[in-house]
Amino acid sequence: MCGIAGIFDFSGDSRILVNDLEQMIGSLRHRGPDQVAAVAKGNAGIAFARLSIKDFDHGMQPVTACNGLVTSICNGAIVNWRELRAELEARGHAFQSQCDTEVVAGAFAVHGRDFATKLQGQFAAAVHDRRDDSLTLARDPFGICPLFYTVVGRTLLFASEIKALLAHPAVPREVDLTGVDQVLTFPGPVSPRTLFEGIHSLAPGHCLRVSMDGTVNQWPYWDLSFRTETAADQRSEEDWLEELDTLLTRSIARRMEADVPVGLYLSGGLDSSLVGAKARALANGGFPLHSYSIDVRAGALSEVKYQRLVSKFLQTNHKEISLSAADILQRLRAVVYHTETPIRESFNAATFALSEEVTASGQRLVLAGEGADELFAGYVGYRFDQSGMRRDLPPHEAALSERLWGDAQFVYEGPLMRVSAINKSLFAPELRQAYDNWSCLNYPPVNVDRLKGLDRLQRRSYLDTKLRLGDHLLSGHGDRMALAHSVEVRYPFLDADVAEFASRLPSHLKLHHLNEKYLLKQLAARHLLPALAKREKFAFTAPGSPTLLAQGSDLVDHLLDSATIRRQGYFDVDEVQRLRVEYSQPGFRLNAPFERDVLLVVLTFGLFLEAFDMPNVN
Repeated sequence: MCGIAGIFDFSGDSRILVNDLEQMIGSLRHRGPDQVAAVAKGNAGIAFARLSIKDFDHGMQPVTACNGLVTSICNGAIVNWRELRAELEARGHAFQSQCDTEVVAGAFAVHGRDFATKLQGQFAAAVHDRRDDSLTLARDPFGICPLFYTVVGRTLLFASEIKALLAHPAVPREVDLTGVDQVLTFPGPVSPRTLFEGIHSLAPGHCLRVSMDGTVNQWPYWDLSFRTETAADQRSEEDWLEELDTLLTRSIARRMEADVPVGLYLSGGLDSSLVGAKARALANGGFPLHSYSIDVRAGALSEVKYQRLVSKFLQTNHKEISLSAADILQRLRAVVYHTETPIRESFNAATFALSEEVTASGQRLVLAGEGADELFAGYVGYRFDQSGMRRDLPPHEAALSERLWGDAQFVYEGPLMRVSAINKSLFAPELRQAYDNWSCLNYPPVNVDRLKGLDRLQRRSYLDTKLRLGDHLLSGHGDRMALAHSVEVRYPFLDADVAEFASRLPSHLKLHHLNEKYLLKQLAARHLLPALAKREKFAFTAPGSPTLLAQGSDLVDHLLDSATIRRQGYFDVDEVQRLRVEYSQPGFRLNAPFERDVLLVVLTFGLFLEAFDMPNVN
């Protein structure tokens, strides 16, 4: 992974200052500590900060094709680069390195706007085409790599992180209230929304093109698409199992290709353990595997015994981290700075601490198990959908569910009319008066047409992929916490072929008699100990605001102080203090993940305002 940034001036003046590019990329050196470049030519300027994973001597970007007329920069890992390179070489393209991202420029030169459909892996790419003076941006299908942009006057700016856009002197700072409401309602902000007014997140699986006449076009080049079961799909369970085994093995092998050692994140659960077992077999003793795990809970809730069991079984060099509430508070300011949004759960601090340990161990590349829950029905909501329990939502809730999800009796993230009422009461009176105008429930957060014809399991899988996985678990919780310490994380379950397999896998092989991730468990039985292969999904949570309040922290006191809340002007002072008293009661606990930690959003929103020098309402 790396950091990218750039400026495209379509005013015709071509007034791009290298100093502006250097300021932007300078804010991303945590993403790319090894080398940096900033180049301005005509009306386009691009900058790159490199984290060296492959071909140390020749892998620096930008990269050119078509005799220098096409220039690309790419943050990410292109796992099908060998096949794509062979195709491009057959068309006469020459290559200067053994670096996977060099194929991006060639793919664009040959395939034009369809170039992203040829790339497999995780990527955020920008291509300047001097043949027609255009700039094209692309983000990988699941949103593993973030990519943000804004238009100021007749200039488009883009970057891997928002802080790089804010480093440009022309970019204003203003809170997007709908983005705040999304954090309170959904797992996090949903592309294209961010917490910054006028700054957008390119949605996963999308491209954007801007030309010199100022036209900005966006289009999806990929989306999760479920196939209706056909006669050809009437295969035995064993046939499905064999195909999954082959595809996952190939995916892991592709993601282990690097010129640096490969490590593992081990949660103690099924997904990361299965990835680890296959990585161990592929390594075949050729190099030692290092693994990392974190424990944020004590007693019966701790997963340490399973993490140790996996590590012992895989024979890894294991690092185990314990994270207390005090440790979370110590990291909370940095977590919000790198996430660039307030958060509803503190587990971002756990992955922040994990990447901290990876760097301290001298490594920079790890494999993780994210994506399996969304593609293979791993969350409790899937079981609830199939349990036969009637919902009978009230008419107003049913109407909202129909509008948002295309199903009047489908529940996602709770009864949202009630959630919205709670959110509304949290905002300051001046903002509350206009809340109905900017509530995030005014429009569906996904394309509802994509939900038509899906069964309940497929519907939830699609929504989890769009609302929970991309901008939240992968971008905020994953990429941003890893790259804060110059660590690249790769996700084998989010391989294009594995995802396509999951999209046509019959629902009963994902959730079988309320047994979640059924086929994955059958696969795990081939490669793992029974105690690991048969484990029920165990939701990862971290200490919330009730625990943080009990620490007696000066930081918490400052952020929740009535004078602070009143000065900022975003939240209702009395409501915040009421929540603070309620959450501070002895024995009070939130039933995570079913209850929202509203007070943690307030806490981290205060850190967000301070970190980015955001304006107060008053």
